[in-house]
Amino acid sequence: MPKKLLKRLMPDPSKIKDNKYLSLLGNRLNDNNLWYLNRHSAAGAFAVGLFCAWLPIPFQMVLSALLAMYFRVNLPLSVVLVWLTNPLTMPPMFYFAYRLGSFLLDRPHHYQHFELSLDWLSSAMSTAAPPFLLGCLVMAIVSSAMGFMVIHALWRWAVARRWKQRRRHR
Repeated sequence: MPKKLLKRLMPDPSKIKDNKYLSLLGNRLNDNNLWYLNRHSAAGAFAVGLFCAWLPIPFQMVLSALLAMYFRVNLPLSVVLVWLTNPLTMPPMFYFAYRLGSFLLDRPHHYQHFELSLDWLSSAMSTAAPPFLLGCLVMAIVSSAMGFMVIHALWRWAVARRWKQRRRHR
């Protein structure tokens, strides 16, 4: 795994701990597991970050940070992974989630004529929200589990490869 690269890109924990706005969290930011980078903390951070990335809620980064503190996984990595959903990627990701939810609920796709009114919005939300939310939840769970397993496997593979290289050079 590119551990050195990730360590170089991560913010300095002391600067984050000294932030006056984060003083509400108290001593929880002093937990070294939140800043340490190993196979378990990185895989857990991927799981948390990818799960939160699929949630169609505001303040995904805050939720990701709180979950990282709860599960004691790498905090900066979990927060950064939330940015997979950004203004460029959000429409295709959420459209895919809606289509997946429609498929799972066995509902047809509703393409209504757009109208700028509260009646249209409430009507569209009542038909589109259940498949959309189900698709987001399924994708959050699947991508979280896949991210955890892939990072865990890649990390183990990289460590095994390094050990083989060391044995060859002896």
